Amino acid sequence: MFNIFKNKAENKEANGDINSFTEIACLLIHASKIDEDYTEKEKRIIIQTLESLGAKQNEINNIILNAENIEKDSNQILDFTRRLKNEEKEVKLSLIEALWKIIFSNDLKDMYEANLMRRLTGLLYLDPKDVGDIKKKVIDSK
Repeated sequence: MFNIFKNKAENKEANGDINSFTEIACLLIHASKIDEDYTEKEKRIIIQTLESLGAKQNEINNIILNAENIEKDSNQILDFTRRLKNEEKEVKLSLIEALWKIIFSNDLKDMYEANLMRRLTGLLYLDPKDVGDIKKKVIDSK
């Protein structure tokens, strides 16, 4: 779909930071685990999101495994949004849509998930109205 990360994802940054696909997967996994119920349905949404952003099919499982380990050892989402805040708005909105899909995949939204989305709206420099419109779109598509 976007394939914007093609060159970025193929190599790690010189300073050793995680690559863009892994960073996205970490954020999506974090959202999946915030309600303490990381499901296969959520994992499928993560896989679909990575595919739509241009991750290579044969690398997605490794990206997710790596992201699960990184996310497990991290205690803040800032690690996962550092580069994403500089991406094109279209990419960030696609990520927000995937996050809403994960949050509503179990037909519930708790206060931690709502707080996460408010924080991400600010950290990714997004308009709250755009984030709300995407939320409505995800709810209406269920």
